Amino acid sequence: MRGIQLAAGLLALGLAMTACGTDEPSNSGSSSGSSGAAAPALKVGLAYDIGGRGDQSFNDSAARGLDKAKSEFGIEAKELEATAGETDAQKEDRLRQLAEGGYNPIIAVGFAYCKAIGAVAKDSPDVKFAIIDDFEPDCTATNVANLTFAEHEGSYLVGAAAALKSKTGNVGFIGGVNVPLIQKFEVGFTAGVKAAKPDATVQVKYLTQPPDFTGFNDPAKGETAANGMFDAGADVIYAAAGGSGNGVFKAAKAKGKLGIGVDSDQYNQPALADVKDVIITSMLKQVDVAVFGFISSVKDSKFANGQKIYDLAAGGVGYSTSGGKIDDIKSQLDGYKSKIVSGEIKVPDKK
Repeated sequence: MRGIQLAAGLLALGLAMTACGTDEPSNSGSSSGSSGAAAPALKVGLAYDIGGRGDQSFNDSAARGLDKAKSEFGIEAKELEATAGETDAQKEDRLRQLAEGGYNPIIAVGFAYCKAIGAVAKDSPDVKFAIIDDFEPDCTATNVANLTFAEHEGSYLVGAAAALKSKTGNVGFIGGVNVPLIQKFEVGFTAGVKAAKPDATVQVKYLTQPPDFTGFNDPAKGETAANGMFDAGADVIYAAAGGSGNGVFKAAKAKGKLGIGVDSDQYNQPALADVKDVIITSMLKQVDVAVFGFISSVKDSKFANGQKIYDLAAGGVGYSTSGGKIDDIKSQLDGYKSKIVSGEIKVPDKK
């Protein structure tokens, strides 16, 4: 009987010690909560396109999505920059650095990462990846989300704005690099111009041809191209050229003309404060929404591979009204928007 009582006493003592824990530090890793059972924060890797954080446009929109995830989810993040003229192998090395560093998920900002992300995703099947702006076979896989946008729809709206604000009936489009993605901006813009003013002239210029992608971050080239268009009669230019658009706005300011921004609401970008008065609107491409949504899906174990399209109906694209410079034509632009969403207007997306 005493043996049974002793065994019971030892069992009770053991359970009490287990419940109380020990004073020894845990080696199980850190967590954001007070309980050792709390899930560790995500380690998110993000690889920028040329121009990186601070381009006031495409990359900065992606950065805003990452920053929101940092604020709301307490994630750990590592951001890597691209350089001009780099090879697919260099892009691949950047993504591998993130994967080997334990970052999961990993986001590649821009179609230039297509081949690189396809190779790295294949070798890192447990890592979730996302690529912005591409859905080609080279960058599709069971662990890759392809986040794309209906840029042509948003460009249609700012094309209409350009035509309605033009006094000369002559407007311009400047693309960073002559690739199919940027051609979507061009054809949508041209369709919008012609819808609002059928007799208008649209000048078109691409700053570089692939594989030279410096056209996305060369303000001097943007300024030169814009000056040529203004001298040829244009009075409003839409720049779908990343950081090169800053040069377009500089030229517009010097010549008393107007500019249209892209991706971010460029009127409100601090680095563009000196030229904001010439920016009448921007075609909004909500990369931040896509980046934040992707990170959220991984956090909630709801990752989905394949293409996701952020179109006008989904709020993925649109136009800005900051500065009040298009308040007088907003009802007309919203009319076009409604017809695109309803399907009454089919915006072309190819040349």
